[in-house]
Amino acid sequence: MIAGDTFGRTIQLFLVDGKPTGLRKATIHGWTGIVLVSSQSTFAKLTERDEVDRTGIYILTGPDPEKDGMTRVYIGSANSVRDRIKQSAEKREFWETAIAVTTSDDDLSKGHAEYLEARLIQLTAQAGRVTLDNGTQPDTSRRRLPEADVANMEQFLANMRIILPVVGLDMLKPQPRAVTQTAKPVEERTTGEVQFEIRHKSGVQATAVEEEGEFIVLEGSEALTGTGYVQQSYGGLKEQLVADGVLLPHGTNKLRFAKPWPFNSPSAAAAIVLDRNSNGRIEWKVKGSKQSYHDWQQVQAAQQEAAQ
Repeated sequence: MIAGDTFGRTIQLFLVDGKPTGLRKATIHGWTGIVLVSSQSTFAKLTERDEVDRTGIYILTGPDPEKDGMTRVYIGSANSVRDRIKQSAEKREFWETAIAVTTSDDDLSKGHAEYLEARLIQLTAQAGRVTLDNGTQPDTSRRRLPEADVANMEQFLANMRIILPVVGLDMLKPQPRAVTQTAKPVEERTTGEVQFEIRHKSGVQATAVEEEGEFIVLEGSEALTGTGYVQQSYGGLKEQLVADGVLLPHGTNKLRFAKPWPFNSPSAAAAIVLDRNSNGRIEWKVKGSKQSYHDWQQVQAAQQEAAQ
């Protein structure tokens, strides 16, 4: 295999209680890391486990009480994750999920754990997908580890990038090119991506691309407002986008995207643009055509099947 190629990984997800809503244990074949995930109701079972009474890191995550639709996380490290995660959980009301990360052979030192904590906070802040509850951002340069140890911890982080989304936490996932490379023209940073558009009878127009499973509405796109429709799903998100300056007033009953914004589905993006609950798979059309996102997907699937 050529260096840089992607390859398959085997992740074992063990339901400790035999229930999908119970305590979960996730591991990657060939990695000594152990990831334990609990809800508030199974938190006591988490802290009872021997693996948690080891040096490692932990994450508390839940809805951000100050920003609708956002996630808030707190990241910590400890010689005994059991003791520290209990203290942190007692001080915070927002969390719904607790994640403890240790190793099967207990080979993480305090320096390793502090380095991982600092890097996780740094990477999470850079990704900008969640709100950090940590008051300060530790300086990784002060976590002086031997060069070999730094390399090992970076590999540990690489495995965490893989396993955290599997257990439902995308905090380390980098933002799409269409969002981060705004200094480049839209055509350049969306090269190779199919563009989709909504052209509403009101005159509102919006353009979007799909990248890495996310649907990104590009800057300059317009959105309706004040239509009177009841938005049960995305009304709060739209209010938050206005409050954060992502959507700005733009004429009568219109808003404009001041910057590109990623959504988790075409329907979420369409709901914000059209100011009502919408089936984005039908509303979004391939730019310059009448082909819907749904029909485009069907064509892509057929082409891939024919190529196999």
